[in-house]
Amino acid sequence: MNHIPSTPITDYILSSPPEVQPKLNQMRDAILEILPEATEKISYGMPTFYLNGNVVHFAAFAHHIGFYPGAEGIEHFASEFGSYKFSKGAVQFPLDQPLPLELVKRITAFRKAQNLEKKQK
Repeated sequence: MNHIPSTPITDYILSSPPEVQPKLNQMRDAILEILPEATEKISYGMPTFYLNGNVVHFAAFAHHIGFYPGAEGIEHFASEFGSYKFSKGAVQFPLDQPLPLELVKRITAFRKAQNLEKKQK
């Protein structure tokens, strides 16, 4: 068994139902590919990646994983959500479907660029 260092997010994943943990780990890994330097924390009760402000959050629910890239992240990628339910600040990925990890990475990269741009101003 490989030992993953304990972070607030790994603790959140381990406290989630076992059948959801693989998807939560996939989500975390996809986000970390784009944000290896981010701080992992829990904010608003959700796993949060922080780099010059909150970049993205995600959370497990009974039937979906919520992904929260903020209003601008949703607006910019809304045309790519297809049948996924989404609102002003969140998109829902059903647990009975594969996660759109490439889309998650592109949205995360978009939000990372926004936060880094903010830092320069």
